[in-house]
Amino acid sequence: MAEPPERDPFPEFRLDSDAGATFVLESKGKWWHAGFHLTTAIVGPTILTLPYAFRGLGSGWMFYFVIFIQTAINTGVGIGAILLAGECLKIMYENLSPNGSLKLYEFIAMVTVVMIVLSQLPSFHSLRHINFASLLCLGYTFLMVGACINAGLSKNAPPRDYSLEPSGSSRVFSAFTSISIIAAIFGNGILPEIQATLAPPATGKMVKGLLMCYTVALLTFYSAAVSGYWVFGNNSNSNILKSLMPDEGPSLAPTIVLGLAVVFVLLQLLAIGLVYSQVAYEIMEKQSADVKQGMFSKRNLIPRLILRSLYVIFCGFMAAMLPFFGDISGVVGAIGFIPLDFILPMLLYNMTYKPSRSTLTYWINLSIIIVFTGVGIMGSFSSIRKLVLDANKFKLFSSDVVD
Repeated sequence: MAEPPERDPFPEFRLDSDAGATFVLESKGKWWHAGFHLTTAIVGPTILTLPYAFRGLGSGWMFYFVIFIQTAINTGVGIGAILLAGECLKIMYENLSPNGSLKLYEFIAMVTVVMIVLSQLPSFHSLRHINFASLLCLGYTFLMVGACINAGLSKNAPPRDYSLEPSGSSRVFSAFTSISIIAAIFGNGILPEIQATLAPPATGKMVKGLLMCYTVALLTFYSAAVSGYWVFGNNSNSNILKSLMPDEGPSLAPTIVLGLAVVFVLLQLLAIGLVYSQVAYEIMEKQSADVKQGMFSKRNLIPRLILRSLYVIFCGFMAAMLPFFGDISGVVGAIGFIPLDFILPMLLYNMTYKPSRSTLTYWINLSIIIVFTGVGIMGSFSSIRKLVLDANKFKLFSSDVVD
């Protein structure tokens, strides 16, 4: 006897009139597709900053607050992905042509054009093959680890300084900035959207996808962080590729190794930019598309082409105008990922299930809310402080990324 179909626990979110959810978040994925999406969303080239870092919603205000935070995160990640891709191209270009005339914003423009083309893939599910490339993070991580070990053992190994900053206040600010960067790297602002792409029932598939993702994370995060900090210490750059290819002196790793790593990084950065744009596309198409007409109808295709192109152009423009990759990671982590991943889940659990104040669950959730609210406030202040301090070091559309 056939089993009855599983009841959808969230029917209110499956609105036939919502073109954004119908088109962008079509539910066709398998568990390994979720694994690809999750790995792309979490285990991105932001791990290249890790050595540096070692220094029930309803329709009310909560719904709009979460949407605001999520949109800010995704836009920040999109800007950071384009900026880092442009910087990686520039680093490789300068190594091959030291006297070349191309500037950082020109490489950012190249990346932006490619992103505009790829942004026209209509749905999250249609990214599954591109996001398979997210497993390339294993490739460039191991290349970076090998390059760092080679640099650390070579005769040109840089002097290592692991000492803390002399000022107590500076140490505190740096610590909270690092916590914010790590939150941005470990955090994920699009779990609900990824789960929505799975064919029902999604629960078991999502768990398998998360296990795949965090297995890759364990293999990549710590190896990159430890090896990079071991070699460069307090001189770690916000992009470890730049530390391995310094402006002065010989390259600390073979050019072919670094070139291959750059190719891997660029491929995944394109995937990351696409993944984190999906929430913006869903919001735009909720308002602009007609669900009664086909996904590729002229009525829906033209607005999609215009709106998505404008969104990517905006991200590219901001990346070129404000080249602060490490600082962007810190601000996004403090303002976005810490509230979304460490505060709101506990708050919403207490609001939805209303556990008794005499239960351990209630007090654990409350403790996490209080602790991470403090961490988020301090992280926001320290990250924005560093952003303001670094703003004095560059001009708009600078050709150098400020650490």
